[in-house]
Parts: sequence; structure tokens; C-alpha cells
Amino acid sequence: MDIHQLRRRNEELSILNAIAQELNRELSLEKAMQSTLERVVALMSLRTGWIWLFTPEGDAAYVAASYQLPPVFYQSPELLTGTCYCIEKYRADDLDSAANISEITCSRLKNLTDGTEGLRYHASVPLFSSGKKVGILNVLSVQSQQLSTDKLQLLYTIGDMLGIAIERARLFGQSHQMGIIEERNRLARELHDTLAQDLTAISLKLETLSALWGSKDDNKLQQLLQETQSLTRNSLEEARRSVLDLRATPLEGHRLIEALEQLLQQGEAEGQLQGTFEVLGTYRPLSMRQEMGLYRIVQEAINNVIKHAEAKQLLLELSYQDETLLLSIQDDGCGFDPEAEPEGAFGLQGISERVKLLGGQLDLQSSPDLGTLVQINIPLSR
Repeated sequence: MDIHQLRRRNEELSILNAIAQELNRELSLEKAMQSTLERVVALMSLRTGWIWLFTPEGDAAYVAASYQLPPVFYQSPELLTGTCYCIEKYRADDLDSAANISEITCSRLKNLTDGTEGLRYHASVPLFSSGKKVGILNVLSVQSQQLSTDKLQLLYTIGDMLGIAIERARLFGQSHQMGIIEERNRLARELHDTLAQDLTAISLKLETLSALWGSKDDNKLQQLLQETQSLTRNSLEEARRSVLDLRATPLEGHRLIEALEQLLQQGEAEGQLQGTFEVLGTYRPLSMRQEMGLYRIVQEAINNVIKHAEAKQLLLELSYQDETLLLSIQDDGCGFDPEAEPEGAFGLQGISERVKLLGGQLDLQSSPDLGTLVQINIPLSR
């Protein structure tokens, strides 16, 4: 290993350390994926990349993060929808054959020339969360190139780290539950006490190697190399061991629509209500934080209709619009004077706080004996 290789390894491990630290402190899944994707492209000296995530039920995939997409995808956005070679291989548990850039041409760019910026080849890294398939990380290149075993190992380690970030994002959605908070903190401590610390030690050893390079103390150099290699192997193993089977969220295994249907059915049984659920527009998944927030808002609203409204009919409507999602909850109950805000009625304070956290707007319409309409407008994540 010459001085140039040592410097390159030091740079790679520094970037990996930075990724570990950012994933450790970042609880927003969108920000974590975007930041990681940009660093991975830089780490591998590639051009662009994207991350596919599967909907909770696993029947559809969507682009959750992208970096430096070529113009063709903006001109023809349908190219980033539907299935492809990698997704089919992933579903068939056969993604190894698509592991290296030299071994696969991106099926979305194949036979295209204009607007591709010459991009053709990519590496594909499977993403898992609690042992379940959650997505694919793709990094793209203009030319076919054989990634070294070390670089492929780093890519798969980063994939494991993203799996941890996905799990932590789901836990954050339930952060009001003390057990979930403790689990999230445990993950943060584990990353800090193992992977981040080891990578810092590796970086320091490589700096020492760089300083000693050219000296005649071969024994010392050999010892430092062996120690660095051992720390690197241990760090990569720790990253994999950190992907644990954590608690599931209330939305685990369900789309938001299916979860809301179940809530409404429970409300019908408990409150002797006749419920109606309508979905308008084309469904698309939201961030885990948004879906969990909407789930809790509907749950709180239904519970308070049962307790206070004396209603017989309840209409729940979810409308997917171009830039926003409109949630409406309407009952034919006793209603109230919104100016008076009677204590405990409909949990308005809790609903209002959740709407603000989601960056949305709340509109309340009610009057005595005429029922209540709650409308919530939430900006859709891109």
C-alpha cells in the first residue's frame, strides 16, 4: 500500500465516518437519505444516484431521494416509475448479480441517448430494515468500471447504515411512547460507541501511517497496517450487527389508507357510528413522519367524536392533490361553539399541535346541533 492508497483510504473512511455521524443525529429520513446519497456519489467518484423505497406493503416502489439526475428524467418523469431490472432481481432475492457497476446496464437508461449525459451503468445495493426488504440504493457511472472488493464492502455497509436510519425514522414517529424513545437512544449510543469511534481511530492510524511513510521502520509500519485492517473489519461487522429487529409502528405492513380504514371500523364498533371513508385523487406514499402524524390526528378525532359528539354519522375523506393532501373529518353530532373551545372537546389542542408539526393548516367549522367539520391541509413531500 503506497502513500496515495493510504490517502485515498483515509478520505474514504473520513466520509464514512461523516455518514455515520449524520445518520446518528438526523431523525428526518428524507434528509438522512439525501445527505448519504450525495456523500456516496462523492466517495465512489461517480456521477449520480437515487434511492428506491418500497411502500410498507411492498407492492410498489418509488424514488425517495435522488442526486444530480440527468435531464431525461425531468423530461420524461415516467422513466422513474414502475419496475425495472434491479427491482425484479431484488424481489426475487437475486440482486447479487447486479452488485457491480461493470455487470449491469441501467434498464431505465438503456437504448436512450438524448438527455442521459452518457450515464449507462450502476451498482445496486439492497436496503433492509428489521430483516425486511425496504429499498435499493443505485449509484451511476458513465463508463463501465469494476469496483474493488473494498469499495463494494463500503457500499453494502452504507446500505446497512441506511437501514438503521429507516428504522430510527419509524421510531421517531412514535417518539411520544417512552419505550420507543429508549430504543431510539439506544441506537444512537450504539452507533456512537462502536462504528463512529472505530472509524475515528482508523482515520488517526492512517494519518500516522502517512506521516511515517518513507521511514525505514518497516516493523512499525507493518504493525500499524495490521491494526488498521483489523479495526476496519471490526467496524464493518459492527455496522451490520447494528441492524436490529426493532418495534413496529402502527403503520407497519399497512398503507395509510388501510390503517385509516381500520381506525374507522374500530370507531364504528365502539361508538355505534355509521362511517364512510372516501379517497380522492391518486394515492402516493408520504414520509413516515407525515403518515404517522395523520394517523394520530384521525385517531384522536374519532375518539373524541365517540366521547363528546353524540354523532350517528361520520365521514372521513382523504384527497390527494397536486401539492397538498386534504384530510376532512365530519360528523352530524351536537357540535359546539368554536370560540368557546370547551375543555376536552375533540382534542383540538392536540390536533392543532400535530398539524403545526406537519407544516399544515387546520380549519374548524362547528355550531351547536349542526355537527363539526375538521379540515387539515398538509403539504406533500417530494
